[in-house]
Amino acid sequence: MAKKPEKDLDSTLVAAAMALFAERGYQATRLQDIADRAEIDMGTLRQHVSHKLDILKLFLRRLDGDVLGEDAGFGPEETVRDRLFDLLMRRFDALTPYRPALQAVIHDLRRDPAALMCLAPYGMTALGWYLEAAGTSVDGLRGAVRVKGLSVIWLHCLRIWEKDDSDDLAKTMKALDKALGQAERAANWMQARAHPRHPPTDGETVDPSLGAQP
Repeated sequence: MAKKPEKDLDSTLVAAAMALFAERGYQATRLQDIADRAEIDMGTLRQHVSHKLDILKLFLRRLDGDVLGEDAGFGPEETVRDRLFDLLMRRFDALTPYRPALQAVIHDLRRDPAALMCLAPYGMTALGWYLEAAGTSVDGLRGAVRVKGLSVIWLHCLRIWEKDDSDDLAKTMKALDKALGQAERAANWMQARAHPRHPPTDGETVDPSLGAQP
């Protein structure tokens, strides 16, 4: 079986795996099934990935690259909250065509703690890129707290998105807007407690991913 160029193989593997996950579920799909659907041999697949989770990571990395590569057109008047809302809704929009596959993956991974533990750090790293794109740092302890807070928001809204049957993802948008608003209020409260003489002003940009509890 002829080997495909690596760039084409990425697309082929993602398409094959996502189609199979939608048809059979994540757990029921074997690496051999993915190789057969992608029309490659197992040796080529082994050289490219170590596990099915690697294909999920490849899918998300490519999707995030597309979302973050778009010209967001952010202006200086937009807050971190505004930017995060826009970027994360773009991510949900990009995920929506793959919802049947992702619903199957989420269903199976909820019963596989080991796989979840392997995937969680990757997911948090990805969210760190969205925070950076929104104009806030993920360096140091404060950055780690921001990523943790945004991951809580993302997972909360992901559960809404899974069942959102509205044409424009209105339920997901409402949940995300509410969660970011709650996080922003929590961040304001924390800042006021830490700096009682210098509370945030109305025009000050506050990072809504701190202390998020949707």
